[in-house]
Amino acid sequence: MKVLLTGANGQLGRCIQDRTPTDIDLIALTRAELDITDQVNVMTLCEKLKPDFIINAAAYTLVDKAESAPETAFAINVTGAENLAYAAAKLDIPIIHVSTDYVFDGTAITPYTPNCPTNPQSVYGQTKLDGENSIKAITSKHIIIRTAWVFSEYGNNFVKTMLRLGAERDELGIVADQVGCPTYAGDLAKCIFDFLVLIKSNATKAFGIYHFCGDEQVSWYEFASAIFDEAKTKKVVVNKPILKKLTTSEYPTPAKRPKYSVMKDSSPHVDYSDWQTALKNII
Repeated sequence: MKVLLTGANGQLGRCIQDRTPTDIDLIALTRAELDITDQVNVMTLCEKLKPDFIINAAAYTLVDKAESAPETAFAINVTGAENLAYAAAKLDIPIIHVSTDYVFDGTAITPYTPNCPTNPQSVYGQTKLDGENSIKAITSKHIIIRTAWVFSEYGNNFVKTMLRLGAERDELGIVADQVGCPTYAGDLAKCIFDFLVLIKSNATKAFGIYHFCGDEQVSWYEFASAIFDEAKTKKVVVNKPILKKLTTSEYPTPAKRPKYSVMKDSSPHVDYSDWQTALKNII
């Protein structure tokens, strides 16, 4: 089974490469190797490689910078997704696309399900939703997985930022009124491979939109506290910094963040990320 992976240098892309089953020929491409915003390049390469599946883990994820660079976010998150979907449709192969909780406005009080109405509040969220809609319009053989608060041992993420800042400062202010479910990229990678197996077994009913995230909701403040508790236990840090609770209004950002990003999925095809165990492991 030959699988084409975009976004190979991202934290999800690297976790996917770490967990590739031996019976899969994974062609992991970086942005330098495949510019997904170039339709001709995408189509030519896909026709040459003839993969059995496409996994799109490439995305413009600089949430705040997207507010001042909407064209760049649109090019990668929308045009790039469209180009890959067109190639998948022409080759008649399934595409798995990773999306985000930012497609919701964060005003809910119960977990978002895949069928909940979307209402993005940022350029990033809007471009990710537009990318979803483009894929759905172009090919029926799609699986869209929305995830949230992704962290891993790779790349830039909240866990690594906290450990870096904790080594530099004695006190940190952390937003305490935004709630979500941390997701380990390695668990998401496993979920994606499970879907590949499911599709290969001719389970065409599997196509659609799914939610995959952590199994326990926390605020950013609580997440930070858990990070430092574990880091201190493992002697990664000597002292836990004093954590001060901040409100969203006390920590303004260019892009509006959803205050409530808890998601769930009742599908038998989807489990949850055991983020607490993953946190212990990566620290």
